[in-house]
Amino acid sequence: MDSGNRLGDIEITDPQAMRALAHPVRLAILERLQRHGPATATQLAPDVGATPSVTSWHLRHLAGFGLVRDAEPGPDRRQRRWEAVARGFRFEAPADPDDDESRSAARVLSRELFLRSADLPNRWAAEVEPGLEPVWRRLAGLANTRVVVSADELAAIEEAIERVLAPYVTRDEAARPDGARGVKLLRYALPEGAGDQTGGTP
Repeated sequence: MDSGNRLGDIEITDPQAMRALAHPVRLAILERLQRHGPATATQLAPDVGATPSVTSWHLRHLAGFGLVRDAEPGPDRRQRRWEAVARGFRFEAPADPDDDESRSAARVLSRELFLRSADLPNRWAAEVEPGLEPVWRRLAGLANTRVVVSADELAAIEEAIERVLAPYVTRDEAARPDGARGVKLLRYALPEGAGDQTGGTP
């Protein structure tokens, strides 16, 4: 695993690590640690839908694949605190067409992540959007854009997006301007099947 990218994500290439992460409780644990910082299994348990002992077991499993690690002790030094090793993670299907194990593991993790995000827009629209100030409400929403590109061009688009995002993702908390707030950017790149092409018109 490598964290050498613009957004400071950990890159998961081990198919066993992908399968280990493809679990709703483990994804919830990792998301909570990445968003709110170090915590104990007891502190995490209510947010991830598991008992402290089960949460502790999942934490040890994630640690075995280098996704979480021990954090600095808190006020109660008897409580083991955990932290995420990176601010985010990324993975991809292997380029090798014969690497069935990695391809299958990447599909399992992708499916779990899609399921995890599927209801997020509906929940946001019902629970968050009605209470937003007008300036934030105007900036919120979604873009549904279809482009006809080559694989290299799609890779270039993704790289350009990350280049724009990186300074905002990686800056220190002290550098954030007054009035800043968290914004969830959901980015799907969904190539169509070969039979869906209709020529050159988006």
